[in-house]
Amino acid sequence: MLYFVGLGLFSEDDISYKGFKALQSVDCIYAEFYTAKLMGGNIDNLIEKLDVPFVTLKREDVEDQNVIIKEAMTKDIAFVTAGDSLMATTHTELYVEALNKGIETRIIHGSSIFSAAPGLVGLQAYKFGKTTTVPFPDENFFPHSPYDAIKLNSDVGLHTLVLLDIQAHKDKYMSVNEAIDYLRRVESERGEHVFDDDRIVIGLAQAGSDRPIVKGGTVSEVANFDFGEPLHCMIVPGDLHFIEAEALLTLAGVEKSLLEDFL
Repeated sequence: MLYFVGLGLFSEDDISYKGFKALQSVDCIYAEFYTAKLMGGNIDNLIEKLDVPFVTLKREDVEDQNVIIKEAMTKDIAFVTAGDSLMATTHTELYVEALNKGIETRIIHGSSIFSAAPGLVGLQAYKFGKTTTVPFPDENFFPHSPYDAIKLNSDVGLHTLVLLDIQAHKDKYMSVNEAIDYLRRVESERGEHVFDDDRIVIGLAQAGSDRPIVKGGTVSEVANFDFGEPLHCMIVPGDLHFIEAEALLTLAGVEKSLLEDFL
């Protein structure tokens, strides 16, 4: 048996009761925190409540060594991740491989930024287009794909959820401010008015915590806002329904003058 268990958004307390019971029943729990990480609380608090071996895997263990599939052939195994259990492509590939090898599986979903972010800012989830990620730039690595995704969505009036790169092994987490700097740089190179300084954006931090931070405004305004501790993400709105515009006034602190065309 192979359980895929989502731990939720922010801390070890976010796991569902169903997920907790599943973890109590297995021979071993494997976790990965390189695609997403719980930034609140302490995962050790959950481990202490479970009389089950707990192993944190590196990327190569999951993607190359196939540790989870090998173990699940003969044991009851749980694979746990932050957020929802099947939001990363790597996890879906594991799920498909397990089924193809005849391994019995159970999926136990957790709360996810894909639903939390729209709700926190008051935008309608079904009006989002392609999600994109802003990566940390490196020498000879500065892709324009996040800018292209925002442009594609904007052209048809859709909102864009912009995820921000994490390098958990380096304790490095991109901020909203860094993502804005990145996209401004692309705008300066492309000049297609996709991410001008007067465009409305909303930054979010610590979704799933008791006090998530939500701040909206123009790019130039949000660029200077302190969002505090990670994890961060960002939304670039497309066309707004008047109910969405009203929500942005209250939930994201966007100035009414920026929303007059939609109210």
